Amino acid sequence: MGFIASTIEANPQVFIQELVLALIVQKFGGSSVGDAEKIKLVAKRVIDTHKAGNKVVVVVSAMGDTTDELLDLANGVSKDPYATPRELDMLLTAGERISVALLSMAINDMGEKSRSFSGLQAGIITDSTYGNARIAEVTPDRVQTAIDAGEIAIVAGFQGFDPSSGDITTLGRGGSDTTAVALAAGLNADLCEIYSDVDGVYTADPRMIPSARKLTAIDIESMLELAAAGAKILYIRAVEFARRHKVNLRVRSTFSDDPGTIVYSTGENMEESVVAGVAVDKGQSKITVVGVPDVPGTAAEIFTVVAKADVNVDMIVQNIAASKTHLSDISFTLPADDFKKAVDALENAKAKIGFESLQLDEKIGKLSIVGSGMKTHSGVSATLFGALAKAGVNIEMISTSEIRISVVTDIAQVDEAARVVHTAFGLDGDGEAVVYAGTGR
Repeated sequence: MGFIASTIEANPQVFIQELVLALIVQKFGGSSVGDAEKIKLVAKRVIDTHKAGNKVVVVVSAMGDTTDELLDLANGVSKDPYATPRELDMLLTAGERISVALLSMAINDMGEKSRSFSGLQAGIITDSTYGNARIAEVTPDRVQTAIDAGEIAIVAGFQGFDPSSGDITTLGRGGSDTTAVALAAGLNADLCEIYSDVDGVYTADPRMIPSARKLTAIDIESMLELAAAGAKILYIRAVEFARRHKVNLRVRSTFSDDPGTIVYSTGENMEESVVAGVAVDKGQSKITVVGVPDVPGTAAEIFTVVAKADVNVDMIVQNIAASKTHLSDISFTLPADDFKKAVDALENAKAKIGFESLQLDEKIGKLSIVGSGMKTHSGVSATLFGALAKAGVNIEMISTSEIRISVVTDIAQVDEAARVVHTAFGLDGDGEAVVYAGTGR
């Protein structure tokens, strides 16, 4: 990977050129393998990469809406399929196994040698958390043997194996992306390509902002913040894995030959832009714990209760306590999927914590701007808040990091907020972005 890294560091644009004689991991999402014709299209693209002289490993998601259909079946036979998470994981992993077998058949039918592997066979070793397992180790011996023999290896994404129980596990949201990056790290691959139905990483979701501009390259720290802020093109776990193991990524479309966007882990940001992109997350909720005693340890008690409910907290704001009552309010955001769990946990601990009530917002909008250039440029906050003020957007919460500013707004205003902020920072392109189908996954 030395040549790859030095090429990116010198000029990320040069790296966009097609690699040859490299080990490349390619991941295709559900929209890319939605039917037989799309599977054959993917097979041709994979073969073209292989015939160019590269060793190729392919990671595939379940076809189209297969996972949703399997969940519907589970709900049809069980009042609560999540009560038996082991069986649910066994069910859901069937979707990816169908995809890898079909893709391998298509590749073999086109005259190339291919072999498919489940997550277990590919050596994806996980912990014992059904539904959201973490990868503990990657031992891709069988995959390495296949590619050394000149075969194309096809690996089922989203799944792994827990050796302590001997059970199949699933990796949760973005599991196929994570599988691909983990395999790239385990195989010491030169590049991991993530294919979807958009041509790369854009300055905003092109479905929301058609004038969004495609980035040629983006540093991995900015990509990590965008993923954390709700950008759908790459999942945060996969980006974090790539950052930790220095895996270079390329985001491309299955349906075009556009060179896509390089996500690089070394070198300087090519574009020198203050703000690289705008992200919107509509999958967040807000809880305000009203009338919290202003004494040491109360906040720790609140968030211990939330943590024990297995809820991940994002933004936190605490008001200054009233001088007469010595009570304050603490607001925090969390994934909407965890809203009920958090509310139930807090209500059960109400007497122990001593708060007065909960103020609940089940659906909120979160808008984030991200860019490595923010570290060295002033006036970013002024531009952001000025644009929102002109658009009449009220801000409920603010959170910052070194290269990110996030605000919470009413969910009905967040789309318009994103458009005005995108324009305010000069991110609009000359034409409309191309979206081929689906949701970007």
